[in-house]
Amino acid sequence: MCRKYALNTLLTLLLFLFPSHIFAHGGVFLEDDLCVIQIGFFKAHFTIYQPEITANEEFCEDIPNSGSSLFVLEYLHESLNSLPVDFRIIRNVTDQERATTWQDIAKLKNLEQHTVFYQSAITAQNGTLQAEHNFIDNGHYVGIVTTKQPGHQKIYRAVFPFKVGVSSFGYLPMFLGLLLLVELFYLYSNGTLKRWHAKYNHKIRF
Repeated sequence: MCRKYALNTLLTLLLFLFPSHIFAHGGVFLEDDLCVIQIGFFKAHFTIYQPEITANEEFCEDIPNSGSSLFVLEYLHESLNSLPVDFRIIRNVTDQERATTWQDIAKLKNLEQHTVFYQSAITAQNGTLQAEHNFIDNGHYVGIVTTKQPGHQKIYRAVFPFKVGVSSFGYLPMFLGLLLLVELFYLYSNGTLKRWHAKYNHKIRF
């Protein structure tokens, strides 16, 4: 019972401290085990492929290798079919990494200077938008998807930071460390640590 309580406490703590970093990066999140991108109030299924390297394997944001990469957005709102949508990739030169937002990008003096790929606004009437880019260098990048309704000034954006060919343990060490603390707390609460300590001291005396 103590272990279950401690694990529940750990999960609650993780959700409270890192809700967006664990389960979402910017405008991309998981919904029903599918990767979804949020563009204002519009949604689209979001998938990245590297067909020349990993065949049909699907990625959600981070991709393991540099090289040709295909970004696919399958619209979940029919109204997006009639809207022009553009797609941009920049090097992540902010100091926010996973937490990068449009406010951080807007502070950049020259967006074009950091742009590695830009696909001008197109209307995807078949409900699918595709953009392909050949990444030459590994590193940290930010994808920016933009649209707006004709005759309206409001712009809808999705900003998602991602990595190319950069291995990282992310929050795994922190999670394992907390898991170890939970196990130690459990062993302490049920008296196991105390018994081990007494047994060890007994052996030392003899």
